Amino acid sequence: MIAHSVRHALQISVKALALSPAFGKACLLLLILALAIGPPPSHAQQRPQPPAAKQADQGLSPLSPNLMPYSNGLAIPSTSRLRLMAVFGSQTNKAIMTDINWNVFEDRPNGDGTYKLIMQSTDPVPQIELPNGDYLVHVSYGLASSTRRISLNGTDVTQSIALNAGALKVTSMIGDLPIAPNRTMISVFVPDRGNAEGKLVANVKAGDILRLPEGTYHIVSTYLDTATSNQSPSPTASGNPNATNSIVDADAKVQIGKLTEAILRHRVAVMTLKLVNFVGGEALANTSFTVLTPGGDVLREMIGAFPSLPLAEGEYVVIARRDGKAFQRNFNVVGGRDTDIEVLFK
Repeated sequence: MIAHSVRHALQISVKALALSPAFGKACLLLLILALAIGPPPSHAQQRPQPPAAKQADQGLSPLSPNLMPYSNGLAIPSTSRLRLMAVFGSQTNKAIMTDINWNVFEDRPNGDGTYKLIMQSTDPVPQIELPNGDYLVHVSYGLASSTRRISLNGTDVTQSIALNAGALKVTSMIGDLPIAPNRTMISVFVPDRGNAEGKLVANVKAGDILRLPEGTYHIVSTYLDTATSNQSPSPTASGNPNATNSIVDADAKVQIGKLTEAILRHRVAVMTLKLVNFVGGEALANTSFTVLTPGGDVLREMIGAFPSLPLAEGEYVVIARRDGKAFQRNFNVVGGRDTDIEVLFK
């Protein structure tokens, strides 16, 4: 279109030059000036342009509530997703999927020196959303535990914490028969400076699973007498009034990621005491009995026609008293063989 206009103006200038040299020269000069200046701007090109900063703002959507700007203008999340997992030992990827407890604290002590608890979970692999910052993560598996400091800065974090831990299960038996859990008290110790029972870790029942740090432990199983009426038990180191003199101990090593099973066998039997006029006769009532070791230590004092008590395998002395008279007998206990012990009233 522009080329057509120029051609038309040039034709007019040539004609004018032929009619009037002076007028034609003037037209030709105006044509040259118009070509030098160029065409006028179009209506679209004359529209004012917004400032560059305003154009940049039009290209950004408002920040969501969980975003915050960096100093360089980039937006990052103000929270982070934390995924936690515990594994058996640093050399394995075997996840611990049971009996796990998680606690997350702020890594900033309060005025009293305690730390603010943020979250608790028993989920084996918890996933939680937390504000950015520093935290203390504590994980426990029974009596084994570990604490890790973690920093969150707007990115997803997966933290794996290794626990050098395993488990211990203790079974008490008489011969090949397991003992009911309520008939034994099992104590687990950590040896200390040559003392096998240096530090008590826990008292458990037979069959319970105790989760422990890796290491060697000393186990003591004490057989209990559940029938203590009309009986006066002698003091015991365990402090349990139902404890008998049948005590078995052993050492066990707990390994990382493994269940250690320890079997402790008691050689014990239940003895029923009787004062009779003749062998196989009827037991006499209102009789008091005292059971002693061969060295004279009193193990148990009882009153009744035929009281019974469990005793460890070995030799014993029983004294029966009635009507101001005392009668004595020595006897042996064989593990697993419950027996009536008759004392003759003569």
